[in-house]
Amino acid sequence: MSREVYLNGKLIDMPRATVAVSNPSFLHGVGLFETLRTYDGRPFRLEQHIDRLRNSARELNMHVGEAIERIADAVQAVLDANRLRDARVRFTVTPPGSQDEDRRATLLAAAEETAGYPPELYERGMTACICSSWRQSRQDPLAGHKTTSYLSRLLVLRDGQEKGCGETLWFTPDNLLAEGCISNVFVVKDGRLRTPPLDTPVLPGVTRAAVLELAEIQRIPVDEKPCTIDDLLHADEVFLTNAIMEVMPVGRIERHAIADEKPGPITQRLAEAYGELTRSG
Repeated sequence: MSREVYLNGKLIDMPRATVAVSNPSFLHGVGLFETLRTYDGRPFRLEQHIDRLRNSARELNMHVGEAIERIADAVQAVLDANRLRDARVRFTVTPPGSQDEDRRATLLAAAEETAGYPPELYERGMTACICSSWRQSRQDPLAGHKTTSYLSRLLVLRDGQEKGCGETLWFTPDNLLAEGCISNVFVVKDGRLRTPPLDTPVLPGVTRAAVLELAEIQRIPVDEKPCTIDDLLHADEVFLTNAIMEVMPVGRIERHAIADEKPGPITQRLAEAYGELTRSG
């Protein structure tokens, strides 16, 4: 990450940046974060990321309003301080702690240079696997929110990576496709784009929303409707989205090949359109 980070109004060398031991995220995983990319120094869809965090704070009753108002300035400050143009940026907010010295919301912003995922993944497609041990439930109050309580995602993602997969896909208790550990999922069948609806539940991805907008512009039919394992395995194309990977084709689900294991035409069209969108701002 960047040498200098933004922490509560100050730019600080990362090794010197600290929070109180009473910080709710440290004690209980209570906090929210967002990750985005910058292109030639421009944060892509920063306001949408801030809005998503603000909505989650309201729904989860996290009192972090004062920190949210400083996010845009914090992001710009950390980019300028580290002279970054093409970067991965993460900002994190946590509510006030319980001690006298920790009575305001915390805002941390950090960044590092990035060019995204390796080019060969976009050429051949990523391998994904299925999470078979756990399910993503509507009954989980954190579902659909990007919180710092992230251990379950990391455990499942790590298990997939040990199997040679770049992402692991979650299903609901009633066996409907939800999302990846760090991505939203799209399938293509007979020229139609399909993705699980937000009430599955899934994270309302900023990149997901951009892809849906691009599909409408390009007159690609879209269905936001439930997807089964059969819809996934018998798709003509599958791809994943998040801010860092952008539009990532999937060539295999574990040992099962998706079509001819190459990025399909709709995936390619949307990837190209997304690239143009990021370049145009």
